Amino acid sequence: MSNIIDGKLVSAAVKERVANEVKALNNQGVSVCLAVILVGSDPASQIYVANKKKACEQLGIVSKEFLLPETATQDELLSLIDKLNCDESVNGILCQLPLPKTLDEKAVIAAIDPNKDVDAFHPINVGKIMIGDYDFLPCTPAGVMEMLSYYNIDVCGKECVVIGRSNIVGKPMSMLLLHKNGTVTTAHSRTKNLAEVTRRADILVAAVGIAKFVKADMVKDGAVVIDVGMNRADGKLCGDVDFEAVSQKASFITPVPGGVGPMTIATLMQNTLTAAKRQNNLI
Repeated sequence: MSNIIDGKLVSAAVKERVANEVKALNNQGVSVCLAVILVGSDPASQIYVANKKKACEQLGIVSKEFLLPETATQDELLSLIDKLNCDESVNGILCQLPLPKTLDEKAVIAAIDPNKDVDAFHPINVGKIMIGDYDFLPCTPAGVMEMLSYYNIDVCGKECVVIGRSNIVGKPMSMLLLHKNGTVTTAHSRTKNLAEVTRRADILVAAVGIAKFVKADMVKDGAVVIDVGMNRADGKLCGDVDFEAVSQKASFITPVPGGVGPMTIATLMQNTLTAAKRQNNLI
């Protein structure tokens, strides 16, 4: 049976570190503030926003919420973003995705000031990640790297396979593993003989969005398996990995829930703190 990589434990350590730094900044008269924009009433998005607000409150970060109706126009949303870009009391801006189909997601992401882009989705921040000279990292891949570090799992020289090539997880995940000197393969729905590719992995990251997609015969004995998926099957939350079967072969594995999920919000808090420090010339 694998060792469980406990996301709740690691995220608690990150949050404690952030809370202590926020308190130190507050004592210097510097506040840390995150503005979250939610357009429409998507239930999953509402839960995410509520969780972010709760985390801010726990860590002493000021949380500002901007709720726009489903009928909000592109101009209304861009105008709000412009206002927040100019507001010196706001350090981080997050626009909860996905947006209603009537809005242009690319244009919205590009409108956020890169220095306040705590999701690290802006093309400038994406480019910085590519060259390894970044201010912020996308929250989920950064959370995965934090977990590997916490459990002393060395990436250097290891065969790493990432299943998934999204801009939010797959691509940046591959880059971060590469920056740590992993030998990285990015696999996806068009990859031929996928199981052969995944069986090479010392570190396997599943970010494909299909419940229990990764089976035991796709995993090498002793591999480290990171499950980024969040799906529902038979009314229960589950990941992209068939946990019961794969946990018999892996040396380390993340559960769902309680694995990567808690790390995403912890890293968002870290990014917001970093933004505040940069904007106040403290780093």
